[in-house]
Amino acid sequence: MSYSNIQVQPPLEFIPSNFKPLVQKGTKLILPWWLKFQTSIADIQVNNLETLAQLYQSFHQGKTRFLMAFRHPSTEDQLCMGYMIWYLLPKVAKQKGITLPSLLHYHFIFDRGIPLWAGDFVGKWYSYLGGSSIRRGKLDRQGLKSARELFANSSLPMMAAPEGGTNGHNEIVSSLEPGIAQMGFWCVEDISKAGRSEEVFILPIGIQYKYLDEPWKNVEKLLTTLEKDSGLSPGMENLSSQEKLAPSELYQRLLRLASHLLGKMEDFYRRFYHRKFPQYTQENSSQEPLGDDHVNETINTRLNTLLNVALEVAEEYFHIHSKGDFIDRCRRLEQAVWDYIYREDIENLAILSPIDRGLANKLAQEASLQLWHIRLVESFVAVSAKYIQEKPTVERFADTILSIWDMINRIKGGNILKRPQIGKQRVEMTVGKPISVSQRLQGYQTQRRRAISELTQDLQNSLEGMIKY
Repeated sequence: MSYSNIQVQPPLEFIPSNFKPLVQKGTKLILPWWLKFQTSIADIQVNNLETLAQLYQSFHQGKTRFLMAFRHPSTEDQLCMGYMIWYLLPKVAKQKGITLPSLLHYHFIFDRGIPLWAGDFVGKWYSYLGGSSIRRGKLDRQGLKSARELFANSSLPMMAAPEGGTNGHNEIVSSLEPGIAQMGFWCVEDISKAGRSEEVFILPIGIQYKYLDEPWKNVEKLLTTLEKDSGLSPGMENLSSQEKLAPSELYQRLLRLASHLLGKMEDFYRRFYHRKFPQYTQENSSQEPLGDDHVNETINTRLNTLLNVALEVAEEYFHIHSKGDFIDRCRRLEQAVWDYIYREDIENLAILSPIDRGLANKLAQEASLQLWHIRLVESFVAVSAKYIQEKPTVERFADTILSIWDMINRIKGGNILKRPQIGKQRVEMTVGKPISVSQRLQGYQTQRRRAISELTQDLQNSLEGMIKY
């Protein structure tokens, strides 16, 4: 939507779970076709799926309750989770002689902001699939109450992404939000108060994407496109399809592109937002070229400084104090934008005078412009120049280059849903060891913050331990 078309709106309504089995059946039928023709996914493999089958069986028998906490590197993760449960799980259960309920499904939590950019129909679809919305930047009492009720009392298990959003990196797990651990303890408390005895688990599930054939040529093509969009002459042109691309040469081009973009963005914020940046040099005192380690360190420092400045610009607009890490700050700022667009302080938009409505529209348009600074940070919050240097695989090149594409695409005003596909992928999923929340109840009752922190860290360690390098 064009910024000029943004208008003041009534408050964002909570989207409750309104599960409709027919919608689930229809989605299940469409999913294989969607994966084949609308994504780059060619194959999905799952390790240790028997553990999930056993949990579904014990859940159906009234012995356990559990929440599937999955890694979230891509927007296609939910599709993979659905395919695993609807298609792969029954096959494994049959092989292992495990009895499963006739309806294999789940409730899930989704960000209330998704329907704002993906369309209102997505919110209804998610609701009919059993999803319950949550607002990430504020204390969403209604959303939390709904999730808590579903976890403790629904006839289906739960699913959520503890990272809170995609980070675009196959081999980096972002810091987990504590909400999943808190929900686990709430569930234990609610079950105990109800006089029930189910054991509550959080089940870590790892997700990684691997290219079937190393598509170095496509990586180079996308890098060339980004160089041209950035005003750089491409590092290499007219390569034949038979020529072997050296990762070291691509890496140097990527470093050059990163330095060039950082310079442009620093100049942008320096000139038009009156920000100050340190002066960086590409050469040392002996005039010899700097090594990759020094260049990487400089790029990381410049990137963190730029992201901090971008958030400061938006925070000053809303008069919000900088507090927490980049993700925490993004969440609060996003909520501030919504507060200026979806006005809870206006009882009835229909009775506003033309001038009051015009002023409210102007405020909404100005607030929406601050989203650009937030999305810039979200695109790069997990990016590190050392990510490729440590292991120059095609997956790591693709992760980084696609993050740069996201930023350039936003600057150009492109469609965020049209992310390029570099090559066909195999999805490797791993069902981890269930973490018992019930066994931690005593610690939670004596030191709540510590218990939540320890459970969150154990979940983080589990998800990181499932990454295959």
